[in-house]
Amino acid sequence: MAFYCAALLLCTLLSAGAQQAPVVTIEPRSASVRQGETVSFRCRVQGGVQPVQLEWKRTNNQPLSDNVKIGPDGSVITFTSTRPGNQGTYRCLATSAQGRAQSVATLNVRQPPKVRVTPSGPVQVQAGEQVSVECHVTGRPRPSASWLRVDRNRETVLSTTTSTDAATVMQVVSARSEDAGVYICRAQNSEGTSESKVELRVEGGVQGATLPEASVSPAETVAVEGQTVTLHCEVSGFPTPTISWSKLRAPLPWLHKIQGGSLTLQNVGRQDSGQYICNATNDVGFIEATAQVEVETRPYTTCLPEQLRVRAGESIRLQCLVHGTPPVHLQWSKVGGTIPRRAETHDSILLISQAKAADAGTYKCVASNRHGTSEAVAKVTVR
Repeated sequence: MAFYCAALLLCTLLSAGAQQAPVVTIEPRSASVRQGETVSFRCRVQGGVQPVQLEWKRTNNQPLSDNVKIGPDGSVITFTSTRPGNQGTYRCLATSAQGRAQSVATLNVRQPPKVRVTPSGPVQVQAGEQVSVECHVTGRPRPSASWLRVDRNRETVLSTTTSTDAATVMQVVSARSEDAGVYICRAQNSEGTSESKVELRVEGGVQGATLPEASVSPAETVAVEGQTVTLHCEVSGFPTPTISWSKLRAPLPWLHKIQGGSLTLQNVGRQDSGQYICNATNDVGFIEATAQVEVETRPYTTCLPEQLRVRAGESIRLQCLVHGTPPVHLQWSKVGGTIPRRAETHDSILLISQAKAADAGTYKCVASNRHGTSEAVAKVTVR
């Protein structure tokens, strides 16, 4: 009987002690964020005897990164401008006089693919030699990587793999003249796409003549008047094509320069907007590649009339003429005063009926778009 009472007392004491130990939970248990975003985890203590000391650690015992901050009471861990090195599991450790407990949270950092090709090219080999080009891909989720060949502006998929720590290899066992050309390693995941090009040149052997291939980058450009625009034309083919530039339905701008395969337009204006054409020609034929250039302008404003004389009781009518890339926002004001409440504005027109002596003064029209502002004034005299 004494043994039974002692055992019952011991169980009771152990049960009470267990109830006093801290219980830890983390919210959320896992998080997936894009690289550069900010995320926090909160460690909550439920039950147990106070005080409880909280501590955050990586499960691999590596030190916390410098972009990781712990809240004043130790319960919140925040990752600012997350980076790939922050990915992993973290544990919140709670310690009190009655014992210790912990809980684990997982952080996934998503990042768009990055592609690096080695050698970067151009890769030059002799006919019959073996050539290997490695494509190194990083990103989360794990990207898929594909090798493609560009042939007459058409892409042919050579291979597709899921990226691993090992490189994705494009290999030619015995190079032939027809293997020469442009190859692309392209990686893709849910966060985006990235690619890198490499040109393979094969010397020796008999190379047949091939049609030119051409591409212009950037394919679309939006510039502001006064800026400089440069278009690059990349060509391939045998014999090596010659390059010329033209503009659709118009001559090339006066301030232009052609160097190699690049066309540079200096001090562009609205009249320089349009489609530019890279013409690649060799003995086999020719091909064109195009790029669109749009030149936007800052506002330019004038008031009509610039000086207006009216008699008392007549109407004051001013118009603000604006040139510039839309959308353009107009605003009327009176220099050193306020526009009367009876004034009306219709598009670019300011209309004040029943003019009074107090309406005399200088009125200003301010026009603005995303590239800047412009203003014009009109002086009104009321007799």
